[in-house]
Amino acid sequence: MQHDVPQLLGLLFVILSVARIAGILSRWFGQPAVLGELLAGIVIGPSLFQLIDPQDEVLRLLAQVGVVLLLFQIGMETDLRKLIAVWGPACAVAVAGMLLPLLMGYALCRAFGFEHSAAIATGAVLSVTGIGVTARILSDLGRLDDVESRIVLGAAVIDDMVGLIVLAVVGTTIEGREVTVGSVVLMAAIAMGFLAGTLWLGARMIPPLVQRMTQLDLPGSAPIMAVIVAFGFSWMAAAVGSAMIIGAFAAGLLLRRSPQARDIEEGFLPLGRFFVPIFFVMVGAAVNLRMLNPTTSDSREFLLTTGLLFVVAVIGKLGAGYVPFWFSCRKSVIGWAMVPRGAVGLVFAQFGLSRGVLDERLFSALTLMVILTTVVAPPIIRLLLPRRDQRADTGRSGAGALVSEP
Repeated sequence: MQHDVPQLLGLLFVILSVARIAGILSRWFGQPAVLGELLAGIVIGPSLFQLIDPQDEVLRLLAQVGVVLLLFQIGMETDLRKLIAVWGPACAVAVAGMLLPLLMGYALCRAFGFEHSAAIATGAVLSVTGIGVTARILSDLGRLDDVESRIVLGAAVIDDMVGLIVLAVVGTTIEGREVTVGSVVLMAAIAMGFLAGTLWLGARMIPPLVQRMTQLDLPGSAPIMAVIVAFGFSWMAAAVGSAMIIGAFAAGLLLRRSPQARDIEEGFLPLGRFFVPIFFVMVGAAVNLRMLNPTTSDSREFLLTTGLLFVVAVIGKLGAGYVPFWFSCRKSVIGWAMVPRGAVGLVFAQFGLSRGVLDERLFSALTLMVILTTVVAPPIIRLLLPRRDQRADTGRSGAGALVSEP
């Protein structure tokens, strides 16, 4: 859809205004602001007032910028050493969180008569974790430094990387090219190697570079350099076949240790407050409740498929939370924090649709499943985890202030 400047400004006025009001109301009811923003998207999307189109290419691009900025800021709040300390439980949760939904989703689709490739693609969508949504919820509650949160973040990064590999294999099969063990190993090495390589090399290059640039007498040098690093890492991640959000998260991890970390966080606040709500509103707008008409046989079958996919999506991730039985933590928190699929799930579903693997009916069911998992999880996590004032705990005001305000 083409926009002139006044039309685009009008859409942004609607999105940001409604998102802010919904976030405030959500906080008044004791829920994370992200829940209000998701519901705001449903209200102004195709389901009710039809003020925005979830397929609008310009708004979708702005939303993707939002999730990149969000993951960068989450990386800025994450202590890499503490993340590595829970790597064992995180890997266990990731493997279980990938395999359980994938296998159950595959079996469900085959039972409904879907083809092999469609069943695998559905399993891949079910297996991911919407790290942007999950991290926003935990940060909104001031809980990113909890051991459960660190396990979830580590597991979510692994799940999304492995999910990209699964989708790449499906895409290769659809294109008629042979899938070999070597090609799968290569894709895995690229995904894992990018994160490890950027962290190793970046730790030696990025902080000194930022420090040198900020010594110049130019206002805002630290935040601008951080934006350059975040966008550059995201672009490189996509270029090598990984996910942009992995690159953004890695950039945040690196710059956290920079002496200019506080200046970077404070400089990021206005940018994040503009783009991040667009992302969550667009996720909410992706569902069209008008499709849910139980009076027709097609709608009843659609609702049944969606309901079963939702059950599989929840059970698979909840079960994964209890896999690290040897580790003392609140397993229910881990399970529910892994439940949201968010924009990552929508991207995976869109990939399957664009490659002809998923038909419109299965794609719509998966889209609604993604929305349901993304909307249901925040209030449950809020019940399990009382909100903590992150700034009081850490003395930091940057990314935490962004995600903790409505």
